[in-house]
Amino acid sequence: MTSPVPASPATPAAAGGTGDGNSDGPIPGAARRLPVPPLVAALCCVLLLSLLCAVALGASGIGWGHSVRLLHAGLTGGALGADERSAYTVVWDLRLPRALLAAVVGAGLASVGVAVQALVRNALADPFVLGISSGAAVGANAVLLFGALGALGIWALSVSAFVSALAAMALVYAVARTAQGLTPLRLVLTGTAMYYGFSALTTLMVFAAERGEAARSAMMWLLGSLGGASWASLPIATGAVAAGLAYLLLSARRLNALAMGDETAAALGVDAGRLRRELFLLAAAVTGAVVAVSGAIGFVGLMVPHAVRVLVGADHRRVLAVAPLAGAVLLVWVDVLSRIVLAPVELPVGVLTAVIGVPCFLLLMRHRAGYTFGGA
Repeated sequence: MTSPVPASPATPAAAGGTGDGNSDGPIPGAARRLPVPPLVAALCCVLLLSLLCAVALGASGIGWGHSVRLLHAGLTGGALGADERSAYTVVWDLRLPRALLAAVVGAGLASVGVAVQALVRNALADPFVLGISSGAAVGANAVLLFGALGALGIWALSVSAFVSALAAMALVYAVARTAQGLTPLRLVLTGTAMYYGFSALTTLMVFAAERGEAARSAMMWLLGSLGGASWASLPIATGAVAAGLAYLLLSARRLNALAMGDETAAALGVDAGRLRRELFLLAAAVTGAVVAVSGAIGFVGLMVPHAVRVLVGADHRRVLAVAPLAGAVLLVWVDVLSRIVLAPVELPVGVLTAVIGVPCFLLLMRHRAGYTFGGA
């Protein structure tokens, strides 16, 4: 995770409007924006094709035609030969839920990345800036290393990670809140401090573990992995991401106002303090639900919102229509690479997101010298 640095307030033009929070406004480079509806349609098609590729590609050598046939059989209840049962299990019970979960997690991280950057008005913010992911790691490590909540069986890891994420949220909120409410600077500083504190605790837990394989599993989870994906892990994560995205889409105009600063937001009839609390709770809940099933996958929530703003402008209505799809496509392909690059060894997904994201982000900054947070 990149440590955030407080950013200067965004201007009305940078926030995506002319001052009323509703219109796009004369943002520099607006003429070069891509139209959103065709872009969304194209990304939907790309996502569907990416999911098919994720199901067909792998070390088992099942192949495209066979994979499509097995998918069709699973969807329609078609008959399968006795020699196809093992391949069907690989495609339907392992690869398909994993590909769908990658799409859900990518969409969730990208959406929350947009929300957190508006919440703290900081160009370097991402879903993990509030310390929620590192808090979830404490609970996950307690299960992986010491067998905590063993009575919950397969749900122990997800439940422990989510509960500890909410506990971290409560702690950050209690420390950052003042009589004037939540301020961006205090949230950033408190979240960063808690991140380092929780990270130190998880490292101590890893060193204290007696089982080497358990420590390896913990490190794999801390770096992000979708290896534990199953049909049972999809509903909660999907519901949390869908609810969070729906709220953000309905609040897009208020996010435009918030990006202009508290005084401007108040002049436009937006209660900045209340909106900031709502965004904080949403970011914590969605991040906790996502991290509970995928581990701490970084850089998606930082890179995707910036890339999308370059394409469609800074209006949150446009950004939130595109960013979830872009995040979903990105993480589906990153997960595919994690499975096939060094097959049969699986790479941590978070490592690949950093390997891909860092040079892309640097190129974005290098070639778009005039780009700033919220700019086009």
